[in-house]
Amino acid sequence: MKKKKLIIATAVIFFMPSFLAFVCGISSPQGRLGGAFAGNPDRSGQAGATELLINPWARSSGWAGANGAGAHGLEAMFSNVAGTAFTKNTELLFARTQWLKGSDININAFGLTQHVGETGAIGLAIMSMNFGNIPVTTVEQPEGGNGTYSPQFLNISLSYAKGFSDNIYGGLAVKVITEKTANISARGVALDAGIQYVAGKRDQLKFGISLKNVGPRMIFNGDGLSFKTPVPSSTQNNTMTVDQRSAQYELPSLLNIGAGYDFYILQDTTAKKTHRITTMGTFTSNSFEKDQFKLGVEYGWKNILMVRAGYTYEKGILDVNKRTSAFTGPSAGFTIEMPFGKNKSTFAIDYSYRSTNPFNGTHSIGARINL
Repeated sequence: MKKKKLIIATAVIFFMPSFLAFVCGISSPQGRLGGAFAGNPDRSGQAGATELLINPWARSSGWAGANGAGAHGLEAMFSNVAGTAFTKNTELLFARTQWLKGSDININAFGLTQHVGETGAIGLAIMSMNFGNIPVTTVEQPEGGNGTYSPQFLNISLSYAKGFSDNIYGGLAVKVITEKTANISARGVALDAGIQYVAGKRDQLKFGISLKNVGPRMIFNGDGLSFKTPVPSSTQNNTMTVDQRSAQYELPSLLNIGAGYDFYILQDTTAKKTHRITTMGTFTSNSFEKDQFKLGVEYGWKNILMVRAGYTYEKGILDVNKRTSAFTGPSAGFTIEMPFGKNKSTFAIDYSYRSTNPFNGTHSIGARINL
């Protein structure tokens, strides 16, 4: 029976992405992934809605997002939605991120997951980016003086995940994307899908694969694309309104493949999982960016104190002259999670730091309640 489950899990892990790509119409070289399972850095900057690539959660970002194979609960909605199936009852989470500190960009994220049925879970996550007030500039007044505007980016995700056996978990998420200013906006929809497989006496061996941000192209519309111009050949100074067309842009689709292992050491006399060291690795194939290799390690003491670190590598990241990202690779974080009540509920504080150059890094802090 175990061998049969292993064969089924292996088939699902390796063939599910191809099936999803075929269903979504992206399997051809001309499709949205553009044959980019090996990466396509030449298309950098051609995608829009890149806020979909930002991890707003403090726990998973602390080890560089390398835990796609082992992410559980609400934060799994970003890395691998299959992991939300591990929600035991109800999980509530709020996170605040100072994005590229010094840029005055802040990210607020909130969400919840709820266990339903025997092995299922539903989830809701909301991420909002605040850019502050930006001066309105014109050709005549390049220094401003015409008031301010504030762009708004909002992503809302709905998910469902289910355990198909003691080893195989799968999930789907639908994301609604909104980008707007005072007089121009764009809206879109994206789909995420993921599979997780766990094995071993204590589920210490983990595999995961996820396909993210698959959806139709987006386009900006609104009065901000219109302007008035004199009517040609008019002798009465008449004007007319001209509507410009905005070019469509694609979503930053990507594929994650990851694995991890839990090492339990120095157990106490009751054989509890007192000391744990988890190693994780994830390969990310971006359709519009360089491929990334993410490595992370976490130490946990009785699931009360967890300390983690990670590193994201992409081509050229070690050379300041070739680096194409503000992020330099290293990240770190910690979690303090305390139990309360008779139902083994917990309250946790998460923190993470991601190194950048320029700016003063990215700081995230989160608070979560597991009921």
